[in-house]
Parts: sequence; C-alpha cells; structure tokens
Amino acid sequence: MRIGVPKEIKNNENRVAITPAGVVALVNAGHEVFIENDAGTGSGFPNDSYLTAGAIIVESASDVWSEAEMILKVKEPIQAEYKFFRKGLILFTYLHLAADPELTKALKDSGVLAIAYETVALNNTLPLLTPMSEVAGRMAAQIGAQILEKPKGGKGILLGGVPGVKRGKVTIIGGGVVGTNAAKIAVGLGADVTIIDLNPDRLRQLDDIFGKQITTLISNPYNVAQAVAESDLVIGAVLIPGAKAPKLVTEEMVKSMPSGSVIVDVAIDQGGIFETVDKITTHDNPTYLKHGVVHYAVANMPGAVPQTSTIALTNVTIPYALQIANFGAVQTIRQNSALAKGVNVAGGEITFEAVARDLGYTYVNVETALNNENVSA
Repeated sequence: MRIGVPKEIKNNENRVAITPAGVVALVNAGHEVFIENDAGTGSGFPNDSYLTAGAIIVESASDVWSEAEMILKVKEPIQAEYKFFRKGLILFTYLHLAADPELTKALKDSGVLAIAYETVALNNTLPLLTPMSEVAGRMAAQIGAQILEKPKGGKGILLGGVPGVKRGKVTIIGGGVVGTNAAKIAVGLGADVTIIDLNPDRLRQLDDIFGKQITTLISNPYNVAQAVAESDLVIGAVLIPGAKAPKLVTEEMVKSMPSGSVIVDVAIDQGGIFETVDKITTHDNPTYLKHGVVHYAVANMPGAVPQTSTIALTNVTIPYALQIANFGAVQTIRQNSALAKGVNVAGGEITFEAVARDLGYTYVNVETALNNENVSA
C-alpha cells in the first residue's frame, strides 16, 4: 500500500503522524511511505531521518495526497485540505466530527473512508486517544498554573501556596484519563484539588489513587456550581466518545468565579463543557477574557510538546496502520472490532452513532456501509 503523511498545517501543530521507526515497520512490510518535505521537523525528525528509514520525501501536500491510498495525519483536516478528498481514500487521524459539521459533510460527500483515532475502542478503553489525553491533562494543570500568574492575566497566585499562605483551588470536571493526569500535576504542585465525576465507581478509583490528596464529588448542577464558584482554576475534562461534550458549566457559574480565575477547556475538541467557551483559541493567541475570567480553549494542546506527543501517539497508531496496510481497510475493519469502532464515515454514510445523532444524519452501521458499492478501500 502507498501511505502518505502530509505536514500538519493547523496553527502551531508540530506533531507528525509517523516517526522514522514507523517508516521502517511499514517499508519492511513491503509498503511505500510518502512524506511531505519537513513534515517531521517540528517533532525533531528531519527529512534525512525518514530517507534513511526508507521513506520518499515529496515537495508538496498535493503530492502526498495524490500518491497515497491511505493518509496518516494527527489533526483533523482543515478546509484547505478538503479538495484532496476522493473516493477510495483511507483517512486515519483524529477527526472530532461531532463538533465539525463542515468536515463531516465534506467527508460524507467525497467517498473517503474516515477512521477516527479517538473512537477506536478496545475493552472499554480508547487506546489511540489515551496518550494524547495523558499529555493534554498534564498540560492543562501546568498551563492553568502559568495563566494564574499576573502577567498572563490571572489573579496572581501560586497554586501550591507557601508556608503561611493558602493554596490555590483547582476543580477538575471529569475523572477520566485527562482529569486523572491533570490531578497528578495539580496535586504535585501542591494545589487544593477537587475532581467531579458522574460515576461513583470512578470516584472510588480516584480515591484509591490519590487518597486524601484530593476531594471527590458526584457531578450534579449544585456541586458543579459550588465548586466552580470557589475555584481559582477549573479544568474541563469530560469525554463522551465521539459525541459533543455536554455544557456542564453555565454562564452564570462562570460569572460567580473570582476575577482573574482561569478556565482550561480540554474538551474543546468536542465543543467544550463551558457555555462561555464560544470560540477555539490557538497557541499564538491562547486566551481571552470573559466575565473577568481568563479562558483557554486551544484544541491541539499536545501540539506544543511535539517531541513527547508524536512518539506517544505513534507508539499506538502505527500498529493499526500497519494492519490496514497489510490486509486492506475493509478486511481489517471486519476482523478488528476495535478498529471498526473507529470508522466514522464509510461509503458516504455516517457510521458512528453519536456523530449521526449530534449532526442530524441517519446512522448506518459499519458493516452495511462497507457493503456499499462506494467503499473500495
């Protein structure tokens, strides 16, 4: 199979979808790998490292997309890339379609077979999302602590306090992978940490992990409102796989926060959990002020630490890509139930139920869509 890896073009997205080690694995299995010029530079992988591994370097994104039978990316395609979509192409990347109706329509209309990293599911886990959730969670606490500094627009507090001065309060809404990793950093900084989650069993697990270092609360409007009003930093860490994030923090709750407090909405990829987060920000311009509260809503947080996140991501994605390349997408999807859950668009149909529901499309199961004559991958 011919595999293409274009350079990521989202603002300050320095990750790349393959490392030289991944190239070696694919080339040794008899496949060709086409990589756009300088695609890996931001992650510490110059062109020479890919050439040595056996890849072919091409000059433009157009060359990559036109040569490839399967495209490996990190972030969802942006509008400038829609023109490269075509029937029979396999696209394997993060997609977050429930929050992006325009991309969803473009994929549906084009005949692309679109497999989303974030919905591949194995034994009640999301193996291709977990590494980036770990990175984003840890970054959320780290970034929130920095924004609380006065020069960054925050109220001017140190989360861990010092002897004789109280600690800062951090509320993390969502106790999954993002929330747990955010808590690890916040606790390590010495903050007063509360985690809110809907699942009592998850709260018990978190209590076993952190003990008396954190407070756990069941998620309901009352508890969320009380915790938000008392917090210096609130981190949104809720995930419903493939679906839009629920708006759990109302505008009135945000208004109750002290001036100079900070919101970090890690769930922004799926639309965000704060009513006041009404736009996606970028690494170039990461924050804005609303109701006196600093809002951070960067959708590609791990892109700021590409040397860590590229390796963490490709450790888990390349084995799936290799299986697709070896056996073809349709056969692999039929034999690999975890990968089948990652199929969001096939044969011009929406094949992930939460995406179809949130965007008003008719849901078609994956097997039916694969039988569609438009699927040739």
